[in-house]
Amino acid sequence: MSIRRFLAIVRKELLHIVRDPRNLFLVAISPAFLLLLLSYVFSFDVTTIRLAVLDLDRSSLSRRYLASLTSGQDLVLDYTASGQGEILALLRSGSIEAGLVIPPGFAESIQGGHVVQVQAIVDGTDPFSGRAAIRSLEARSAAFVAAQAQSTAAVLARPVEVRTQAWYNAGLKSLWSMVPGLLAIVLIMPTLAFALALTRESETGTLEGLMATPVTGLEYLGGKLVAYVSTALLSALLAWLVARLWFHVPFRGSLGAYLLMAAVYILACMGATVVISHFVKSQQTAMFVVLLLFIVPSFFLSGLISPVGTESLRTALTSYVLPATHFVIISRGVFLKGLGLAQLRTPAFILLAMGLAGVLLGFLLFRKKVA
Repeated sequence: MSIRRFLAIVRKELLHIVRDPRNLFLVAISPAFLLLLLSYVFSFDVTTIRLAVLDLDRSSLSRRYLASLTSGQDLVLDYTASGQGEILALLRSGSIEAGLVIPPGFAESIQGGHVVQVQAIVDGTDPFSGRAAIRSLEARSAAFVAAQAQSTAAVLARPVEVRTQAWYNAGLKSLWSMVPGLLAIVLIMPTLAFALALTRESETGTLEGLMATPVTGLEYLGGKLVAYVSTALLSALLAWLVARLWFHVPFRGSLGAYLLMAAVYILACMGATVVISHFVKSQQTAMFVVLLLFIVPSFFLSGLISPVGTESLRTALTSYVLPATHFVIISRGVFLKGLGLAQLRTPAFILLAMGLAGVLLGFLLFRKKVA
């Protein structure tokens, strides 16, 4: 073995890694980047459940019961409702994950040694949060009864029973929640094809030949966007048919409104891809970037599996910067709640802003590149 030849090979490979930004990223930077990403990805804890309470008893004991329910960090009392209709409206808008109704005579029944039933109404569009809310309410109610029995030296403590009702998904079926949410993931695949189409012409050199023709950047990118967005809408319709006919997920909204918001979502994804393609020169790298920035984090950070974390600004920004986070809200809202454009205008507007900003920046970068 020649030390000289060995060192020459080491030097050659080091130069190859340093001079190629893709290799440098994969070898030196990607492990730290993936560690940062996957630390968020594989955190499944439901940390906060927003709660609305309708207290029909209005006694000191019912107030102590509410205080015991919200003494931890998992249940947060966000609203004090004036009627059950207000709780249902908050569930429909997604402002809360659960509502609790304390019946009249709550204190009198407990002090008389009788079983008390409270009603919990959970949002069935997210079975994970719904089940977590039920578990927390049952555990905190049992702890309250035990503390009450100890303070009154009672021999036998009657339980506070939590009677649960799930709206929009009565059986808390995971499939009914996952299938509409997964549409946000599968509709990223046309974006991957769009990224490959953009980089393929740069990689093979056909883009330079095309730019020698009178075709402008607006015509080139605009034509590609129209072709891929319209084709992706066809795939959205086919995926909708699979959800309805194969998985039998109920669809309570308007198909036209759903396809319109799907088009806005696809535009948001492809708008970002137009910008990315300016910095990416090969199909292999484009596929890696789309997988890393869109598909992988969207599985775990978009609210598909566990609710979007809002305990810190950093956590919230990590999720809400993803287009899939907003489309998961739209898809579940249209499928299970029957919401329309009026109720879903906020996530739809955010996606539209993302798409227009990405397309505009992509056009500017493209013209600068051609010049």
